[in-house]
Amino acid sequence: MNAPLERTWKTIESGPHNLEGSLHPVVVKNYGKWKYHKLIKPGVMVHYGLSGDALYTVRAGTPRQNTVDLVRGLCDLADQYADGFMRFTIRNSVEFMFAEESRIDPLIKDLEDMGLPVGGIANCVAPIAHTQGWLHCDIPATDASGVAKGVMDNLYDEFKTLEMPNKVRLSTSCCSINCGGQADVAIVVKHTRPPRIDHAKLSTLCELPKAVARCPVAAIRPTIVNNKRSLMVDEEKCIVCGACFGACPSMEINHPEHSQFAIWVGGKNSNARSKPQSMSLVAEGIPNNPPHWPEVNAVVGRILKAYKAGGKPWERMNEWIDRIGWKRFFEEAELTFEVDMIDSYRHARTTFNQSMHVRF
Repeated sequence: MNAPLERTWKTIESGPHNLEGSLHPVVVKNYGKWKYHKLIKPGVMVHYGLSGDALYTVRAGTPRQNTVDLVRGLCDLADQYADGFMRFTIRNSVEFMFAEESRIDPLIKDLEDMGLPVGGIANCVAPIAHTQGWLHCDIPATDASGVAKGVMDNLYDEFKTLEMPNKVRLSTSCCSINCGGQADVAIVVKHTRPPRIDHAKLSTLCELPKAVARCPVAAIRPTIVNNKRSLMVDEEKCIVCGACFGACPSMEINHPEHSQFAIWVGGKNSNARSKPQSMSLVAEGIPNNPPHWPEVNAVVGRILKAYKAGGKPWERMNEWIDRIGWKRFFEEAELTFEVDMIDSYRHARTTFNQSMHVRF
């Protein structure tokens, strides 16, 4: 029997829903028609539309790994204060938007009663952008979520106040090759030795072609050990990234002493005032010391203290470093300079179209 020519089904689209349905009605009404916005106090700002409408925003930090009970509590606050609307930012702060100024202080009180500090807007320390670490990643050398918790506990007051020269964006990564990104201060874990191979179990636990293909520098090769198919690592080519461990648990690379932290500074994604900029390494060999990572906190604290004392208003960290120079930065932050840290070998970087700024 021939199939009917007429289509009798409807395609169900996958992917995200239309954005408009998630926006507060005042946002929908004034979409693309805003006049200006200003900061009222830490964590609170107001947008004014060309229509004359005012939209108030209250931002609070969250633990990121949020429980169902916490999310339900936030939803209750959204129903009470924000007409049922709320949103999470890319750094997992939660924002409530509403049109009545009188709701600001009661909402702040209820948020802080839940243990959620209000802040993170303008010239302060924003929440850390971080990877999941031990929670679900297959190649972590540390728990990035735990590092984020330990560091932000130490910077709690800097999140709630407006005492930094400009916004400070931090990030932390559980390995050197996957998640992360450019940030004013980036906390990146790094392995310092090639993987150790358990030849007795490798052939029964791992798909050898998959492990070979996982290496970004072709340092893994097939071999025979004790008459069994196995793998070997060319240690001269190996960049100790840890990618092989995710494909093959018998290629163990994590180690409490040899997996260490490095700190990078001066990264910037935006085009505001200056072009985007890559980070530079300023500290390494920092112990991976859970659960509070005091050595990491000490280095980050010294960098932010120096920036807070020496930066000019609205000067991002990379702009402050460019102004004072690397020599003085290392002195101000009480860090030890090593010859491989600063890469000034630029070639065509100065002519690449990295930004929207006009060049003459």
